[in-house]
Amino acid sequence: MSRRDWRLPTRLMPLVFAFWMAAIMALVMCTVITVANTGIDARLPARVLQAYALAMPVAFACVLVVRPLVARLVRLCVRGSP
Repeated sequence: MSRRDWRLPTRLMPLVFAFWMAAIMALVMCTVITVANTGIDARLPARVLQAYALAMPVAFACVLVVRPLVARLVRLCVRGSP
C-alpha cells in the first residue's frame, strides 16, 4: 500500500485544516491554563487530558464556524487579496 492510499481527497482540506488547528490550539491552551491554575505535578497530564476532552470538540466547532468570518477579515486587511 502506497503512502497516498490513506490520504483524504483534496476537497476535504478545509475540514482537515480545521481539525488540526483545533487539536493543536486546544492542547496548547488546555496545558497553559491548567498549569496556570493548578501548577505542575504528577497529575498534570491527567488534568490536561480531562480539559482537552471538553475543549477539543468545542474548538473544532468554533474553527468551522468562524473560518468564513476570519477569511473575510483577512481579505479586508491584506492589500491585493482575491
